[in-house]
Amino acid sequence: MTENFANLPEQIRNMDMCLLSDWNKYFEYPRVASFRQMLFYADKYNGIEKVVRKIGGRIYIKISAFFKWLDEQTAEVR
Repeated sequence: MTENFANLPEQIRNMDMCLLSDWNKYFEYPRVASFRQMLFYADKYNGIEKVVRKIGGRIYIKISAFFKWLDEQTAEVR
């Protein structure tokens, strides 16, 4: 998994999901607005729907899945 995920405090690493609106309480990147844009244009962001769960009117992000997805995206650029 990514170095960024490994360096997080244990309390955050043990969380499996995070409300999108609370994302920036724990992580600096991406900003909530950027996340919403990625979700709105999900067809342009290869596989972002794998890290999102919509429950009722709330959007949850699977933290470990997001960092795995982020590693996959940056690996394609290199």
